[in-house]
Amino acid sequence: MQVLSSLKSAKKRSKDCQIVKRRGRIYVICKSNPRFKAVQGKTKKKA
Repeated sequence: MQVLSSLKSAKKRSKDCQIVKRRGRIYVICKSNPRFKAVQGKTKKKA
């Protein structure tokens, strides 16, 4: 999984790529080609 600053280009890699927001992070998931997985955003660490 790649950590990217911009997911706009990652979304256009394949027609099956989807953008999903989970727990404050933005993910690109692709079921047909799992190599295209990517994530953007950091989560805050709990003290």
